[in-house]
Amino acid sequence: MADDSDAPEDLWEANARWWIDGFTDGVDAEYEEQILPLAAEELAGATRVLDIGCGEGQVARLAKRIGADLVVGIDPTWNQIRIASDRAGGIHVARAGADGLPFGDETFDVVVACLVFEHIREVDAAIAEVSRVLRRGGRFCFFLNHPLLQTPGSGWIDDQILDPPEQYWRIGPYLVEEESIEEVEKDVFIPFIHRPISRYLNALISNGLLLHRISEPAPPAGFLARAAEYEAASTIPRLLYLRTVKA
Repeated sequence: MADDSDAPEDLWEANARWWIDGFTDGVDAEYEEQILPLAAEELAGATRVLDIGCGEGQVARLAKRIGADLVVGIDPTWNQIRIASDRAGGIHVARAGADGLPFGDETFDVVVACLVFEHIREVDAAIAEVSRVLRRGGRFCFFLNHPLLQTPGSGWIDDQILDPPEQYWRIGPYLVEEESIEEVEKDVFIPFIHRPISRYLNALISNGLLLHRISEPAPPAGFLARAAEYEAASTIPRLLYLRTVKA
């Protein structure tokens, strides 16, 4: 755990380079083989797109490449916005938080958030804002680290004490909504907020965002190839995708 005095926004500013170097520009297998292809499928036909928590802009640039007329990316982290602006790709970027979007009502026909809401404290306000800026019939493309299988304390267990040995996925306290700061690699601390799936779904429904598609894809081949032990967890999804439509 990091020092509790570290504000989440300060941790993101300090560790922006970790994200930019490790998960963008073709480096990460899960993005390249799974997330970006699914995003391209779900963003097809969009004309006005808002990317919430855009980071350095890879999903926003994808939306522009496949034909959106207007793409705006927002992120609260200056170091991410600076890189997104430098990489351009025809998108517009601004510094803003998800719980106070600086746009008028029904501005966009698609809103996308990719692995973002598990880092947002004001989740109800943020989902209300998504609904407000989305036109009627518009789509919210919602990507999450899978809440069930990435609960704090969860992980792949290789138990060699038992006879015979057992390998299994341990699930932490799933029903407990919990904020934590995790060391994702040496000296890199990132804030996470675990919530049950029902917490998100009920907030979406309360704001008129109705579920039209759910996907729990298996980890892609490029991820499984990173280490031999990952193959044993090949039937355990790391990603949850929800498509909701504004009623």
